[in-house]
Amino acid sequence: MKPVRSYVLRQGRTTPAQGRALHTLYPRYGIAYEERLLDPTVLFGRRAPLVVEVGSGMGETTAAIAAARPDADFIAIEVHGPGIGSLLNRIAAQDLKNLRVVRHDAIEVLERMLPDGALAALHIFFPDPWPKKRHHKRRLVQPAFATLAARKLAPGGIVHVATDWDEYARWIEEVFQAQPAFAPAAAGFVARPQTKFEARGRRLGHVIRDLYFRREGTASGDR
Repeated sequence: MKPVRSYVLRQGRTTPAQGRALHTLYPRYGIAYEERLLDPTVLFGRRAPLVVEVGSGMGETTAAIAAARPDADFIAIEVHGPGIGSLLNRIAAQDLKNLRVVRHDAIEVLERMLPDGALAALHIFFPDPWPKKRHHKRRLVQPAFATLAARKLAPGGIVHVATDWDEYARWIEEVFQAQPAFAPAAAGFVARPQTKFEARGRRLGHVIRDLYFRREGTASGDR
C-alpha cells in the first residue's frame, strides 16, 4: 500500500541559477538520503543543538534563522527542486556553515536518518492545510506524526508550527494536546522571521498562528 503523502510534486519552473545550485552546490551542502542514522556531530563537526525544518520552501526563513543562531545546527527537508536550489544559493552566498539540506520525504528522513532524542526543535512553517475534508488525511500533522516528533525531540525540545489557516491551527492543537509527551509552550527555539508568503496572507486578511509544544519527560511518548 502506497503511503499518503502530505505534498504533491509540482512541475514548477527551475531557474538557471537554481538548476546550477542543484548541480554544483547540493554535493557540498546537501545530505544524500540513506536508510541509516546520521551523526550530527560528524556532519557539522561539533556538538550543538540540532533543529530540523520540515518543508523549507524557498528557504528565506531557513537561512535567516540559521544566520541568527550560529550556535545551533539546522537541517532543512524539502522535496521541490526550485526551493532547494534557492536555499542552496543562500547557504553559499551567506557562507552558512550550520545549515544543510535533504531532498526527500520528511517522514522518512525523520524516521530513518535522525536519531531518537536528537532534536532541540522541529519547525513546520505554513504546511499545506489540505482544506477539503476528504483531503485531511494528507495533512502532515497527524497523531502518528506527533508520536514521531516526540521520539525525535530531546526533553525540553520544541515543536513550532505556523499556519494562516484557522481550522488547521485547531486541528494541530488537538493533535499535539492528545499526545501525552507534549505540553503547550510559550515560545519557540528562535523567533520566526516574516516570510513573503506570510506577508501576502496578512494583506489578504489571514490571521497568522504560531503554535508551540514542548517535549516533556525522559522517554519516548512519556512525561
